[in-house]
Amino acid sequence: MIIPVELGKNSYPIILERGALSRLNEYLKLDRRVLIVTDDGVPAQYAKTVADGCQDPVIVTVPTGEESKSFARLEQLCRVMLQHHFTRTDCVVAVGGGVVGDLAGFAAASFLRGIDFYNIPTTVLSQVDSSIGGKVAVNMDAIKNCVGAFYQPKAVVIDPEVLNTLPPRQISNGLAEAVKMAVTFDEQLFTLFESENPIEKIDTVIEKSLRIKAQVVKEDEKEAGLRRVLNFGHTIGHGIESAAGLHQLLHGECVALGMLPMCGDALRPRVKSVLQKLSLPVTCEVEFEAVWEALSHDKKLDGDTITVIRSEAPGKFEMCALPLDSFRETVQNALSRKDG
Repeated sequence: MIIPVELGKNSYPIILERGALSRLNEYLKLDRRVLIVTDDGVPAQYAKTVADGCQDPVIVTVPTGEESKSFARLEQLCRVMLQHHFTRTDCVVAVGGGVVGDLAGFAAASFLRGIDFYNIPTTVLSQVDSSIGGKVAVNMDAIKNCVGAFYQPKAVVIDPEVLNTLPPRQISNGLAEAVKMAVTFDEQLFTLFESENPIEKIDTVIEKSLRIKAQVVKEDEKEAGLRRVLNFGHTIGHGIESAAGLHQLLHGECVALGMLPMCGDALRPRVKSVLQKLSLPVTCEVEFEAVWEALSHDKKLDGDTITVIRSEAPGKFEMCALPLDSFRETVQNALSRKDG
């Protein structure tokens, strides 16, 4: 199955197919120098499978975790490409989750002012969300994604079979992003989460999530309007993630926590029930002031207001500019609530 991301000259295909990893030469141009970036939490066989189909592969394996989204790792990748005489006709392939995709994509965007980039996501989170849309970045001073760019891949190849090696927590972590899509854009997908086993329907969840994001990115590539809705749950979630030190809670777990305060009173218990069904947290022990300090760096701040996304019912959203005092109270109340 091919899902197009239609962006004019920056358009590219998403190939969603079981077994696609073993047939990459059908989809990607690999007869050149290829920097393959992966992490040590991804089965090494995946990167080796990619390398076996390349003319001149170089594999770099970085440590698992948000700490690898750093200037030091970005410099490492650029130095490797320099040492191996990469040119603008060569490419970078990410094989891993969101961290690897963001890091490798930013390296591709930066080296020689931009070389081809392919993304092969191997986690639920990256398959349903982060691998498409062109956001690439590194963190700085525990603030997520504060240095980055929009740089679209040439193609994304998604093979759901690679998810078989993931532990349950990582599957739940990724499904939080699909819940985000369902709450804001797709009532039918939300119903699937409520009434069925989403893990057994993972191919459907991935496809529906990808189609939502592809349409949103088509309409708003650089996050000037509609694409901001994809930040549902992320404003508070990123604050929690930064305050928790980028490792105590996974990204999707923080997004789950960030969604609940942004739901209307009637919707909140339904979302909470879905999150609990997926073994995602609905409360956390994080200091409010540390979260608020992290939120002070949020890109959606505009003077004394912040733009947030709220939802009153599945498939519906509203974009609100809240006074900071009001938003501060919302965050404080959410973190002090012990019943989710």
